Amino acid sequence: MAERSFKEEVKSLRLGAGQEFHGEGILAITKALLESGVSYVGGYQGAPISHLMDVLADAEDVLESLGVHFESSASEATAAAMLAASVNYPLRGAVTFKSTVGTNVASDALANLASGGVTGGALIIVGEDYGEGSSIMQERSHAFAMKSQIWLMDPRPNLPKIVDCVRKGFELSEASNTPVMLEVRIRTCHVTGQFTASNNIRPGFTLKDALDNPVRDTNRIVLPPASYLHEKEKLEVRWPAATRFIREHQLNEFFDGDLADIGIVMQGGMYNTTLRALELAGLADPFGNSRVPLYVLNVTYPLVDEEFLAFTQGKKAILIVEEGAPDYIEQSVSTLLRRHDIQTKIHGKDLLPMGGEYTGLVLKAGVGAFIRTYHPALVAPAPLNSGDNRLKSALAALDGQVHGRPPSFCTGCPERPIFTAMKLVERELGTHHVACDIGCHLFSILPPFNIGATTMGYGLGGASASAFNIKGENKASKRAISIMGDGGFWHNGLLSSVGNAVFNKSDNVMIIVDNGYSAATGGQDILSSHHKHDTRSTQNSIEKAVRGVGVEWVKTLTRTYDLKAMMRTLKEALTSTEPGPKVIVAQSECMLNKQRRERPLVNKAIQDGKRVVRDKFGVDPDTCTGDHSCIRLSGCPSLTLAPNPNPLRREPVTKVINSCVGCGHCGEVSHAAVLCPSFYKASVINNPDNKDTFKQRWRQRVIGLLQRRHARRLALTAAGQAS
Repeated sequence: MAERSFKEEVKSLRLGAGQEFHGEGILAITKALLESGVSYVGGYQGAPISHLMDVLADAEDVLESLGVHFESSASEATAAAMLAASVNYPLRGAVTFKSTVGTNVASDALANLASGGVTGGALIIVGEDYGEGSSIMQERSHAFAMKSQIWLMDPRPNLPKIVDCVRKGFELSEASNTPVMLEVRIRTCHVTGQFTASNNIRPGFTLKDALDNPVRDTNRIVLPPASYLHEKEKLEVRWPAATRFIREHQLNEFFDGDLADIGIVMQGGMYNTTLRALELAGLADPFGNSRVPLYVLNVTYPLVDEEFLAFTQGKKAILIVEEGAPDYIEQSVSTLLRRHDIQTKIHGKDLLPMGGEYTGLVLKAGVGAFIRTYHPALVAPAPLNSGDNRLKSALAALDGQVHGRPPSFCTGCPERPIFTAMKLVERELGTHHVACDIGCHLFSILPPFNIGATTMGYGLGGASASAFNIKGENKASKRAISIMGDGGFWHNGLLSSVGNAVFNKSDNVMIIVDNGYSAATGGQDILSSHHKHDTRSTQNSIEKAVRGVGVEWVKTLTRTYDLKAMMRTLKEALTSTEPGPKVIVAQSECMLNKQRRERPLVNKAIQDGKRVVRDKFGVDPDTCTGDHSCIRLSGCPSLTLAPNPNPLRREPVTKVINSCVGCGHCGEVSHAAVLCPSFYKASVINNPDNKDTFKQRWRQRVIGLLQRRHARRLALTAAGQAS
């Protein structure tokens, strides 16, 4: 169950020549693949490209009708290795994953692919997860392209241009026998628009044709002496072929302007924001007409020397808009112009930040400074207190009034009890070194849990604790704990973390969070997903896999919300005298996916008049002491503070708001911490039957009787005190 269904949207993938396609960037990319005669597609989900995998999964019937093979790959390396099919055969293949972490994982396969080269077109669609919306370290794909000689396309965020770059990407790959990387930024993925569709194309040469007529060419295999020839071929044959194709097919774009003595060069993905900055400066209109000449690099590597020389001819200066660091393009252009003794002044990182996302405000300032330098009359000088003063005023008004809230687990998340148990066990056994992993569970490093010291990569939680596997006389009195999700486990962790721990006779503790999905990337199915899947093999046991590589101490908890069982198992693992790694598999379904599946069914049952019972939790404000251990040890978003109804108490009480999904964790926490009696569970019944109605009336009568008796006693007590 993915985060979003595209069942309706994928119908547009069947559009034919001349029909108008409407949709967002990711769907347009999929349509372009089909129009390009792709033979196979694979990939691994990850922001901002997760939805491309979801679209492909929802469009499997369309793909199959065209003879296109699709796989949801086990990892980015698996996906990249698929492109080996294009090495010896005229098969067009495409894979997709998140960059740069996914590119890191795939780099071995990509380097070998780029070295030997390809026969069929090979397209690597990478989601450039850079900027303030990113969830990873801030790096760029450009370095990988340069390192391995993979051509890098960065299309202008415009649907016709994105589609054209997909089509031309395959052609460029085949013309230069080199894989091509199509970099799609966050905004490119989700930009909406339209383009005129073409017919989908069945591959002329199929995978079956390749299997029936196998071909091998040892010159394509990375093994000396062929590997030495690959480098020579890259520089002397493939690179010139690529730049010639880029120039002849006009993949990069030039936009004229009347201010001919200056110009702006930009990565294709920066076009929309740069044009907006020019519009705010009064030098462009909303329709893309700019007074400043523009050179848009839809291919950012390799650069085409002839195009740069022509663009800079007769210009005083150019501004290079290159988001991120280092300034690869700026350095290359500086070298090129000096070699040709062209004195055009180059601006870039001197007027724009060296790193960070180039937002509208950033480019407004940088472009404005560039224009003022050479045409001061066209742009008003920046005020001394430059910046968006409305934003500053708003921030000043909120200062000290609104507390920052760290990102946290979803309401009812089954991972929350695991870290509550760790905090409670910590009170008894002391603090332990905790190595984290990539996934939802990484939120445990933030309040209220504050657990975790490192995270080194997807599925590497156990491996990042391996240095603490101390033996002999210097053996520590405590064990290290590592956390890993089920997605990371199947991606990389089974061998790199668990197998490594077995091989090196680790004595540490490993917790594998099994919520049934690759939850952090949008809820995609994985090998251990608990439900049966029509086209994938699921329901594969993590415990069996762990025992299969040699772990003997394994405990599986099928309900993480059982806080006492979690604490008991964790203490046992930390104190056991049994040698070898200790693995706890903590199971409970991702609440977000569970709610996505169950809520429509519940709503339909209610609409159909069926009896539906839902559990909700609440806090009795008269009983709550204001200890707030439920919040401190839970952090559930459905818990908040409310005024204390007792005028003699100053501490606010805890309140459960309507977003509660009835998991019961807050009550478990309170009882585990201080035996709090204030939590109660209420059953909300829709469409009650006669039995429910009778019970409710009887309860109301009994409660009313007790309340009236209590009121009479209070009145008598008050009267006695008055006399």
